[in-house]
Amino acid sequence: MFRLKRILVPIDFSDCAKKALRYAIPLASQHRAALTLLYVVPANYAVGEYGGIDYGSLEAEMRASGERQLASLIVDEIGDQVPVDPLVQCGSPAAEIVAVARGMPADLIVISTHGRTGLKHVLLGSAAEYVVRHAPCPVLVVREYEREFVVE
Repeated sequence: MFRLKRILVPIDFSDCAKKALRYAIPLASQHRAALTLLYVVPANYAVGEYGGIDYGSLEAEMRASGERQLASLIVDEIGDQVPVDPLVQCGSPAAEIVAVARGMPADLIVISTHGRTGLKHVLLGSAAEYVVRHAPCPVLVVREYEREFVVE
């Protein structure tokens, strides 16, 4: 039997991402694994010289907000059930998830998918799909509308 030591859970604070977290907690508990909750502040690539927005300040503010939201999520959803490390990165969410998984190294990634199809999928892409294709470890993809996970 395999043993999970480190489980990476990307979080965007959506209900779907929280559902993925609810899958990861009992897995971590059962395997005595630690969770790493990763929030990625999307990088602002369309920075204009005359835009009038201080993107460095905006990024710092978004990073601080992400840290506060992760701390709150840990208190509300996890408590002391399992060890947890919050992590905030900045960049392309899909690429950062894969990079963090490699760097840990993660034994499992538990990620949500928002179930976009058609034009939305083409325009917005799928972070979950990218992660499944490039991850250095197994990936558990939790769909937004699916039956609940039961651990016995």
